[in-house]
Amino acid sequence: MQLPKHYDAKEVEKKWQEYWEKENIFGFDKDDTRREIFAVDTPPPTVSGQMHLGHAFSYAQEDFVIRFQRMLGKNVFYPFGTDDNGLATDRLVEKLNNVRSKDFKRKEYIKLCLKTLEKIRPDFIQDWKNIGVSCDFSIFYSTINDHCRKISQKSFIDLYNAGREYRKEAPTIFCPECHTAIAQVELEDKELSSTFNDIVFRVDGKDLIIATTRPELLSSCVAVFFHPDDKRYMRYGGKKAKVPLFDYEVPILMDERVDVEKGTGIVMCCTFGDQTDIEWYKAHNLPLRISINHDGLMNETAGKYQGMRIKQARKEIINDLRSKGLLRNQKQITHTVNVHERCGTAIEILNTKQWFIRYLDLKDKFLQAGAEMTWYPDHMRVRLDHWINGLQWDWCISRQRHFGVPFPVWYCRRCDEVILAREKDLPVDPIEDQPPVKQCPKCKNKEFIPEKDVLDTWATSSLTPQLAVELMKGTKNYKKLFPMDLRPQAHDIITFWLFNTMVKSQLHFKKNPWKNIMISGWALDPKGKKMSKSKGNVISPQEMIKKYSADCIRFWAAGSKLGEDLPFQEKDLVTGRKMTTKLWNASKFVIMHLEDFSYHQIELEPMDKWLLTKLQKLIKSCTDSFDKYEYSKVKQEAEIFFWSIFCDYYLEMVKDRLYNTENYDKEEVLSAKFALYEGLLTLLKLIAPIMPYVTEEIYQLYFSKIEKKKSIHISKWPSYNKEWVDNKTEVLGDIIVLIISEIRKFKALNNLSMAAPIKRLVIECNPKTRKQIELMFPTLTATAKIVDIEFGKGTAKIVENFKIKIEN
Repeated sequence: MQLPKHYDAKEVEKKWQEYWEKENIFGFDKDDTRREIFAVDTPPPTVSGQMHLGHAFSYAQEDFVIRFQRMLGKNVFYPFGTDDNGLATDRLVEKLNNVRSKDFKRKEYIKLCLKTLEKIRPDFIQDWKNIGVSCDFSIFYSTINDHCRKISQKSFIDLYNAGREYRKEAPTIFCPECHTAIAQVELEDKELSSTFNDIVFRVDGKDLIIATTRPELLSSCVAVFFHPDDKRYMRYGGKKAKVPLFDYEVPILMDERVDVEKGTGIVMCCTFGDQTDIEWYKAHNLPLRISINHDGLMNETAGKYQGMRIKQARKEIINDLRSKGLLRNQKQITHTVNVHERCGTAIEILNTKQWFIRYLDLKDKFLQAGAEMTWYPDHMRVRLDHWINGLQWDWCISRQRHFGVPFPVWYCRRCDEVILAREKDLPVDPIEDQPPVKQCPKCKNKEFIPEKDVLDTWATSSLTPQLAVELMKGTKNYKKLFPMDLRPQAHDIITFWLFNTMVKSQLHFKKNPWKNIMISGWALDPKGKKMSKSKGNVISPQEMIKKYSADCIRFWAAGSKLGEDLPFQEKDLVTGRKMTTKLWNASKFVIMHLEDFSYHQIELEPMDKWLLTKLQKLIKSCTDSFDKYEYSKVKQEAEIFFWSIFCDYYLEMVKDRLYNTENYDKEEVLSAKFALYEGLLTLLKLIAPIMPYVTEEIYQLYFSKIEKKKSIHISKWPSYNKEWVDNKTEVLGDIIVLIISEIRKFKALNNLSMAAPIKRLVIECNPKTRKQIELMFPTLTATAKIVDIEFGKGTAKIVENFKIKIEN
């Protein structure tokens, strides 16, 4: 058999990618009702340039588990979608086409988006194919296409009809940079420098010092609060304080939510500076004074500061306070501020009319739902619990953007009655489409106003199980796909994607969307820092694949436990390349000696039994580990077994039987070949989920024809065979390996070649062990190049429960 001399990763990986796609190796069989289904809610990446190292890291890890499930014989539903209805896509399309979305009619802009995405998507998705992700890429969705817009709009209609959605003017988290309302989940805590300003309010003609970091909100002050146990301010209760610069009075009230240790211990309540302001506004029925508009500019309430940006107004107000003697002191501080995770801008709380999903009353139900799913690793559920317990807002789902999935809603111009689209008309755009009624059912008015806002991108992304499963509607397996078996994702979006998807599933179906959750960590830079373009520490997986291979990247990704962050170390890819080379060379050696081998069960020699015994234990351990999503343990154990047991010892011990067949019985040679066949094939299959390309190449060189399988990845996962477990022979084999190891150490210490002969080996042991070792004389003498072996006493080195003496 002519075998390639060298392994060319570039050529091999391209070849098998094309083969897998052509032969539909990873295709879901939509009409096969016999096999167990394993359905995956694949994370849809945003089409925005190229795959980054974090993608390669987490998608490789989920793929390890999914390839294992496929090799168990399951019918794997592993679709691929892209998340295309958010701000990132909007800005990318604008940049690539040199246009502004707001200059287009929405339907026309969506068409431009789809056209642009069709053009750039193949290259983007190719990165996922290159890394070896085994999705069925023919099952595809884009969150902005007609299919997904229809499902998203139907979700809105169903929840509205269920009484779970409402529209009202209320305090809303608002991003002045993006000019849109945002949800609590889109907030990040950021440490920022600020200043505590001690400002003079006046009470009965006397000074009252109040500390604030937001002097620009003085015109929105509606009350002053102190703690009921704070004796310093008890005399002010029920009085009024005059707001500096704006010269109007506000009541001084008591409330237990005041932090007596913060600032001067007495605070102004503004509408709105933070969540506590909202609570006070509602609890004490305070008036509403809004000073900031949707563009982040001061409005008419701010008087002379109208039209200024927030920071500019803050600066001018501080100057005016200082000049009027109303600023007593300033103290530099660092405090935690809520910022919009998309742009990093400090958020404001404005009173705006928005759509909400009502769910704060379901927090206990959500906690229970989270506990009913199996988490890998288990401790990640704590993050979900913390998030749910900390919820303070209903889910704001409206966004003041032009691009996105439109609300399927019109309003009566006269009475503001909500008019919903009909399901049969979805998807609709109220700006361009007419409402389904000629007159308002409530007041009979015939004029309507279209909703111009779009749905929060997470309102659609939270429906990924339905976006994928509904593509299978009408097939025999359609009803078996939900709830899905697995949601794989990174830990940073537990509060985004995972929570919102669970919420939608509970609201729509009263069940969880998945049975299992797999949470990956982050890929970090070599110093353990988060990668970002601004820091200049981004590592390109594309470049690493060119330099090494996709298998090497996957080998690196398998080096961390699930859920753990992993600093990128290029030396791990070097190790992966060594593994590839060794696997290739060892396989060539084995296959060369299996050319005339016909597989059938035979009586095995002791060292062959030793190998197969250890192999069964490896199979059991790796299978158990994969069942628990512990792919890193599989990688570690298979790698150690391959290098140490298989290559360093077994292959060396079996060489004499393979090269000098005339010195052995035919059965002894066949026994060696049987063990080689089982050993290599099993190792290839155990490693295949992690290193799919090199294992496929080797499998196709020999095993594919014998097993009659198109790919190693749809071949049968190795099964534990207790009939091949011989613990006594394993102990004997371990003794032989130990003796060989000592002889190798001896040669190394004495600067001898490993091929140098050992004149005499003296072994001191009990009669039972001696009898066992005597059976292995041929293996010992051939492997360690020993001229003479004796049993006796004398000066000897203690090794385990016996002694040996080596003479050169």
